[in-house]
Amino acid sequence: MNILSEKSVFTSMLQSGPFTVGDIPPFAHPFSRESKEWSRAMAGAPLVRTKYRAVRSQIFDFLSVSTFDEILLLIHDEKLRVKKTGRARQLLRDMFSIQGDVQVVDRYLQDYARTADDVINSLRAKVLAPYSSHIETTNEIETMHDPVALLLVLFDERFHRKARFEAKRKLALMSLAGSIDQRERETQIEQKFADFLIFLNDFVWSPSSKIGDLEICYLHSRHNAEEFRCIDVNVLSETEALAITPAAGEKLTLVKRRRFADKGSDIPIYVTIRKKPPAAKVLKLLRKNEKNPAIAVDDELGLMAVLNSISDVKRFLRHLTKSAVRADSFMTLEDISDTLTEGEYGGSATGSSSKTPMLKFFARLGGMRVEFIIHTNSSYLNYMYQRDVAHDEYEVKRIFDTGVAEFLFPSGIYHLDMEKIRTAQLSRFRRRIEEC
Repeated sequence: MNILSEKSVFTSMLQSGPFTVGDIPPFAHPFSRESKEWSRAMAGAPLVRTKYRAVRSQIFDFLSVSTFDEILLLIHDEKLRVKKTGRARQLLRDMFSIQGDVQVVDRYLQDYARTADDVINSLRAKVLAPYSSHIETTNEIETMHDPVALLLVLFDERFHRKARFEAKRKLALMSLAGSIDQRERETQIEQKFADFLIFLNDFVWSPSSKIGDLEICYLHSRHNAEEFRCIDVNVLSETEALAITPAAGEKLTLVKRRRFADKGSDIPIYVTIRKKPPAAKVLKLLRKNEKNPAIAVDDELGLMAVLNSISDVKRFLRHLTKSAVRADSFMTLEDISDTLTEGEYGGSATGSSSKTPMLKFFARLGGMRVEFIIHTNSSYLNYMYQRDVAHDEYEVKRIFDTGVAEFLFPSGIYHLDMEKIRTAQLSRFRRRIEEC
């Protein structure tokens, strides 16, 4: 379901219906012309009316008020606002299962606000980099971390429409960040990530190498003109690579490889291990149109590996399962998708390509569930560079095609044509990818 649809779980963020951030705050009298027009517009939308009532009740409960007029008192009465803020923080403490005093709660809220800002700034830094100044958050909103202060901005006529929308957006993103943090604390993801690294260092990687000892080498590849698909690749040492000047249609890609021991041989393997940062998890919830991180974020721990050949891939899988047994844990492989040798990748994510070859599965071991993505050198280079497959292009597509770009930066406020920007950004990333 698209995040911009009427049935979106983020309806209150949409710049349509009863939740639009207008030029003036929503303080229309119940019998005013604006209220009557709103009632007529909502006559045929019972779901939206129900959601509106639910959101209105949440606002009143959070601020401990019973009418919108009482909110005006909070804006102008500092003592009353401080009192309401203290109670609101108690509500949030219990909602997100935060253990600690007021200072601890405040620290968590600052972290949630920082994550909300990171969501916007991560898009400004890459997918929407040329439009960074267009989508920069208003200074006053970026410095706020108190949910009560942000909520009151929505009703404060001193703030411009853009600032009031950004306050609402930050509240929504902070709420998702809080849910993610609560989930991480409940599942002890930080400890599991540390345990996973210990498992790799103690049982998977070659004991003849020191931890962090990486061999620098390069993949020198040639790509066809039609798809920029890899048609030939050679592994070069650092010295050999320095003597190479890639021509048109060629790429020189740095990989830092570890080794694992199998039947007396050390097999080279490039590995990148990741734990999704909170901002990336928030974006994934938005793309999936989901508020529950337990449902939408199933790849918190992940490893991507690149090996020289299919035979090396099979050796690594065998070595991995045996390593788990040596660590006193049985390992099962779940949700296996293998398109390295045949078939097409059946990814369901919006923006993904069916041309993406990979071996993908989840490994369950030691109380963890880790996503593994395995490539050969050539499939990894296709994942990096091939047209309609490259990960940079995929990042652009999934932000625009899921509606997240328009959701976070509605055209009525930011005056940007997201369809044109999508096309321009895909062309920009493609040019950068194919440069020598």
